[in-house]
Amino acid sequence: MVRFAPLWVPWERRLQTFAVLQWVCSFLFLGQICTAIFVGLLFTRFWLLALLYATWWYLDLDTPRRGGRRLQIFRHWRIWKYMRDYFPVSLVKTAELDPSRNYIAGFHPHGILAAGAFLNLCTESTGFSSLFPGICPHLMMLNLWFRVPFLRDYVMSGGLVTADKESADYILRKKGSGNLVAIIVGGSQEALDARPGAYTLLLQNRKGFIRLALTHGAALVPIFSFGENDVFNQVQNSSGSWLRCVQNRLQKIMGISLPLFHGRGIFQYSFGLLPYRQPITTVVGKPIEVQKTTHPSEEEVNQLHQRYVKELCNLFEAHKLKFNIPADQHLEFC
Repeated sequence: MVRFAPLWVPWERRLQTFAVLQWVCSFLFLGQICTAIFVGLLFTRFWLLALLYATWWYLDLDTPRRGGRRLQIFRHWRIWKYMRDYFPVSLVKTAELDPSRNYIAGFHPHGILAAGAFLNLCTESTGFSSLFPGICPHLMMLNLWFRVPFLRDYVMSGGLVTADKESADYILRKKGSGNLVAIIVGGSQEALDARPGAYTLLLQNRKGFIRLALTHGAALVPIFSFGENDVFNQVQNSSGSWLRCVQNRLQKIMGISLPLFHGRGIFQYSFGLLPYRQPITTVVGKPIEVQKTTHPSEEEVNQLHQRYVKELCNLFEAHKLKFNIPADQHLEFC
């Protein structure tokens, strides 16, 4: 039975719903819309605009892997504060981050649409710059999104950069200090396991960010986002099922995963593509000091990886009871 929302809802909540609606639609449909507009312009009297943009695109091709092009006006848009209040989303600091250092932050879990990562690291809605003065966050995103006209400029405005070694190297080596490269370690593949009550992280064999930290001597910062997996339900796709096999195959072909998720609607609570109003609390752990090693051995990488996993587990254990997570629930890794 469909549960409808009340007819009379405070205007503030309507604005919150609109803010989240535009974000979800941007995530799911803006790429196709931007591509259609670009191609469509080529067959109109405005073809010159498309040609000029294509020229700009070519000249600007390397920007996403050279620190991006953030716009403070984008990060401070009021719409992000409405989106923050929808869940709500909050950012918790457990230790200082020295702005004279560079950092690599591992963000866990991915969730379905990584709402916590976006709001905390790509906007100022939760006050990142106030909590961590002098630290400039760069969230890594699949390279695919930077190949879409217009969309690439939009996502770069929030500080998003390409998820490759060249991009991280540039930020950590050529942009001075006070930089934080945030990597959603589980990536899009982890989204296939995102559902309420799930605490399985794709981390066991993810060691590229560890090697990167050793190469640059960048401190590692574990981040856990409590509630990230609770804002959407997902169609059952257990390992070995036909659906999971198809999803894994498509993920290998396209580089992105396709979780069959559902939440609530605009005017009802029973079905739709909007996330549920569930709180998300992103906790930033204390930095792990890393000794710079230009050519780290496999043993050094494994040792630091084990230490990182231990610190991440400690962060989870220290805060889980605050979010009604059972005492006997622990992180699982695959």
